[in-house]
Parts: sequence; C-alpha cells; structure tokens
Amino acid sequence: MSWAEDDFLPPGVVRMDREGPRDGRTYVMYHGTTSNSARLILASGFRQSSVGMLGPGVYLSRDLEKASRYPIDHPEDDRVVIKVKVNVGKVKAIDRQNHPLQKTWHNHGYDTAWVPPGCGMVKSGLEENCVWDPNRISIIGTIEPKPVQRAGVCSWYKVGIQ
Repeated sequence: MSWAEDDFLPPGVVRMDREGPRDGRTYVMYHGTTSNSARLILASGFRQSSVGMLGPGVYLSRDLEKASRYPIDHPEDDRVVIKVKVNVGKVKAIDRQNHPLQKTWHNHGYDTAWVPPGCGMVKSGLEENCVWDPNRISIIGTIEPKPVQRAGVCSWYKVGIQ
C-alpha cells in the first residue's frame, strides 16, 4: 500500500523538514479521521479534542504516512486524511513523557506543541503536532483511498481532492 498526492504547495507554505515547525511559519499538515468525521469537519471546521497525550487541541502531523494510519484499528476504506495549512504560531517541543509542559503548554503562551520523531512519546516514532486554536487551520482538501489494479493485485493509493 502506498500514499500519493500532488507536490504543489500553496504560496507561503513550507514543506516538512527534519527540524520541528518554526515559530510563525505555515506548514502543510494532515489529520486522519473517519469518512463521517471528515464530512463534519469539512462542514463545520475543526474542534479541539478534549483529551490526548498533549491535552486539548487539534492533532495533526506533517507526515502523511502517520496521518493515513488514523484512526488506528479502523477499516482503511473508511479513512480519510484531511490536508490542511497551519500557521503554527509559537511552538513548544515536547520531547519526553512527563515533560513539565506536556499538557499545559498553551497556558505558557504556546500555540502549537510538537512531538519530535523518534523521541519515544509516539509508538510509531513519527512526529505529532497539537494546535490549540482551530482557527489557525485552513482546510486544503481531502485524500481518500482509491483501489488500483496492478498485475492482478489490488493495492491502494490516495488521491488529493482540492
């Protein structure tokens, strides 16, 4: 199985790099969800989740492969990835479990919490972002599974709808 999308970034948006998101920059990020939840988000916008490893906020990743895994244990043919543009504002790296600001980063003036890849906080080892204010997020489109027949084998790829 593989994921694909177009390579075109909106003006002023930065591609993911090895470093964390930098204060004040705008990035393309992804949010994996169910088809039904995606419809609600597209109609009404994102809302903060009330719980999570970083506390309340909207959970996103700059890594499409990570977002495509969510929701975990949900059938892939009912998953949708929402592609968004995020102005991250002031960013706090949360690089270990029990970090003193792990769930209170927003109370200290930060707009986004970032968990670096490979720091041991996320089972997949991939990065995670939590954005406090959903108004910092603009929806670009969705990426949904599409079957592809290759030499008699059915595989999946994702196509961006913009």
